[in-house]
Amino acid sequence: MRVNTVSQSPTKTTAGQGVKGFMEFYGYADKMSPLGNAPAEDCANYCIALFSDFTRYVTMQNLFHDGGFSTMGMNPALVEVK
Repeated sequence: MRVNTVSQSPTKTTAGQGVKGFMEFYGYADKMSPLGNAPAEDCANYCIALFSDFTRYVTMQNLFHDGGFSTMGMNPALVEVK
């Protein structure tokens, strides 16, 4: 049995957009992520790939699908250089 979790980028959903400050955080995460926010459809495709035999030895992992957000320290796009 394999058990994994997937941490997705902030995603525009009906529920998510109801959270105060969500759109500001969404924009921040998009700028911080080298590849930008990952779309929900791409996350679904990633999850489908996890059911394949290609990932049969991947288990007990939190897998990030966030365009690189989780590993960024600071993106130069957010720093004002004078």
